[in-house]
Amino acid sequence: MSEPFSHDQSTLQTLVNDMLTYAARQGATACAAEASVGMGQSIGVRKGEVETVEYNRDKGLSVSVYLGQRRGNASTSDFSSQAIHDTVDKALTIARYTAEDSFAGLPDRDQLAHETPNLDLFHPWTQSVDDAIELARRCESAALAVDARITNTEGASVSTQQSLFIHGNSLGFLAGYPSSRHGLSCAVIAESVQGMQRDYWYTSARSADDLLTPETVGQRAGERAVRRLDARRIKTCQVPVLFEAPIASGLLSHFVSAISGSHLYRKSSFLLDSLEQQIFPDWINIREEPHLLRGLASSPFDNEGVRTSARNIITGGKLQGYFLSSYSARKLGMTTTGNAGGSHNLLVNNSGEDFAGLLARMGTGLLVTELLGHGINMVTGDYSRGAAGFWVENGEIQYPVEEITIAGNLKQMYHDITAIGTDVEMRSSRQTGSILVANMTVAGD
Repeated sequence: MSEPFSHDQSTLQTLVNDMLTYAARQGATACAAEASVGMGQSIGVRKGEVETVEYNRDKGLSVSVYLGQRRGNASTSDFSSQAIHDTVDKALTIARYTAEDSFAGLPDRDQLAHETPNLDLFHPWTQSVDDAIELARRCESAALAVDARITNTEGASVSTQQSLFIHGNSLGFLAGYPSSRHGLSCAVIAESVQGMQRDYWYTSARSADDLLTPETVGQRAGERAVRRLDARRIKTCQVPVLFEAPIASGLLSHFVSAISGSHLYRKSSFLLDSLEQQIFPDWINIREEPHLLRGLASSPFDNEGVRTSARNIITGGKLQGYFLSSYSARKLGMTTTGNAGGSHNLLVNNSGEDFAGLLARMGTGLLVTELLGHGINMVTGDYSRGAAGFWVENGEIQYPVEEITIAGNLKQMYHDITAIGTDVEMRSSRQTGSILVANMTVAGD
């Protein structure tokens, strides 16, 4: 398919320019606009039979106008000239009735991106429905073949999504690019006399060439479900906790939230005024890399058109910078970091041990492979989550555990990280290996 989108890049640029021009004609002192189109396909198979075939084809326009420091925003999915005018008029009406905000406005002109390097983010996957069904069947079959105790399945799915956008503003910025993301997943249920257990696995990438094979995904899903059978509860204790790599990235997510502008200027973060402060042990470094080729969170500019650049977030365990948009930066008396819309790819160094080495280093403690609930207080850093995983003794997994809660304080947990594995999770924009925390409360019986 030579042109997968309903509107090409040139058309979207014209739409954005039309919004900017009309807004200025109607009295807007500044304006930012975006046009986007997208399409996707998702196939679901369960017990070898096709369960879902879904298609999506989306489009949208959004505009933010400023009357001095009053801001209004509106959006539409109608690309007609009349709809463009109506949408801009609606945004202007909202702005007229909005209170002035001295921090509102477009980014400074010298912060905008002047180049849009090709980050290799667009890889259309044009497999037919029949091909996608076959991939899902292969994935599910591989999972079911792992063990006779796998008695049921929630199915396997294959998805592909691609999109194109153009962002522009009245400072002269106009740029955009296409991107894609594809995935394959499987979830199965294993059963023993003591009950049933469910687990899953998935793979996700910009290019289908970078996905795990269907057989690998299915096998891992099956193995993970079976190993959870006959889970026990344990006594309440204070022990080291090892967060498996797929969920260890969640610890980074809480860190990102705590040093993001919206939490900081609202004073709703446990890491207020932490620049140059020791957050992690001195051997830990975290780097933001927005220009990684095929990166899941790569972008040459942020949601405001501000250029992105690689930078150190943590050096020697100390915090080097926040994640700020233009608005949050002004609220804090600082400069935007090109993070309107969130953080980009985060890379965490490791301490040299593979997963077996982390277990050996932990000795006796808890390996966590699943977290439940959302018991995080971003103001205090208090952390309490339902969990499941495995009890470890002498560096060896002994048996699965469930119906437990792990608790601590994120600030202390970050300080107490004793090792990070080489088993880096590549399906996430926050790339880290498994993380070992020296001590947490595990609540059980």
